[in-house]
Amino acid sequence: MAEPLKRRIGPGLLTAYGVGVMVGAGIYVLVGAVAGNAGIWAPVAFLLAGLIAAPTALSYSEFSTRIPEAAGEAAYVGAGLNSQATGLLVGLAVVAAGTVSAGAVLRGGVGYLASSWDVNITWAVIGLGVALTAVAVLGALESLALVALFTLIEMGGLVLVVWAGFSAPVAPDWGAEWSALALSPVPLWSGIGPGILLGAVLAFFAFIGFEDIVNMAEEVENPTSTLPRAILWALAITTVIYALVAFASVRAVPADALSGSKNPLVLVWQAGRGGSGDFLSAIAVFAALNGVLAQIVMASRVLFGLGKRSPFLAIFHHANPRFGTPVLGTLLIGVAVIIAAMTVQLVTLAEVTSSILLSVFVLVNLALILQKRRAPDAPFRVPMVVPVVGFVLSLAALTVALRGIL
Repeated sequence: MAEPLKRRIGPGLLTAYGVGVMVGAGIYVLVGAVAGNAGIWAPVAFLLAGLIAAPTALSYSEFSTRIPEAAGEAAYVGAGLNSQATGLLVGLAVVAAGTVSAGAVLRGGVGYLASSWDVNITWAVIGLGVALTAVAVLGALESLALVALFTLIEMGGLVLVVWAGFSAPVAPDWGAEWSALALSPVPLWSGIGPGILLGAVLAFFAFIGFEDIVNMAEEVENPTSTLPRAILWALAITTVIYALVAFASVRAVPADALSGSKNPLVLVWQAGRGGSGDFLSAIAVFAALNGVLAQIVMASRVLFGLGKRSPFLAIFHHANPRFGTPVLGTLLIGVAVIIAAMTVQLVTLAEVTSSILLSVFVLVNLALILQKRRAPDAPFRVPMVVPVVGFVLSLAALTVALRGIL
């Protein structure tokens, strides 16, 4: 019998893990991109994106109590569609997406380092990749504790940005837009509405990450109650953070300046407090390392779960008796992340990864629809309309993503 994973994770660490995955280095550039579409209404776009993500998050929450296993999406799709082969493909797709996205984030984090310090990029990628893999091997509790620390650092930086944004003079387009809305709300709203929707579609990708929580199911205490709470709390916290950062940003800096900058949050800091804002680049490094560690942990757990379902992957369904972690899978993912960081093209990678995950969202929602028809009862249940709406919204977001690639 395979050695089990150790159940050492509580709701606090699990929620911090989810927040850390979602609030990654992307927030440091995404605010500008959303503001380019939605203007001063970027906070509304982020709130709308959170609402778009909510049905799928609720679907994951119900499935996590029906099948609290490390394979996560692979187990859900396999059971819902009654096809273990499809579930296996989904699991491998999740592993691939997590691995290559971690490679992209690692390369980006090293890029931040290289912009401020004289470091050899190749050796920095290898060194940081090895260090993060070693932490992941040592234990889930240790890994998630480090993720929580990095998340606190990220959150501290964003709190400073919000403070700077609200203490800055009001940007010219902020006051002008509100005045125009007061004079002619209907015509103006018909003009800005499409921009908000486009901004929301773009902002939706910032919420990808809550799904990683379910793959920690076999290391969580009381998974049937802890997993849904962690998913929904992480989504709620992230939505509020994004909306506040966007609000402070468009209040302090004109939307066109935000959209044209590679470091929009630095502009917010400079508008409110002056100075260079270089510390935000350092915080972005921690955000990147956070994302890499979280993805290594997640992908190795999916491999562990897949090993239970496929004889070809059975070698990965073993946890080290001392550390309680899937060491072989973790080492394999760590090496793959380092290789990806040194070889992949970041822009193309981000688009492909998003499309893979959105495809998984579509299948998970469809699987829950079918599973609820066969077996309505579950420890945590949502109305049938939830996965139906999640399916439609995920399919719509996938269509937008594929158009961007093609």
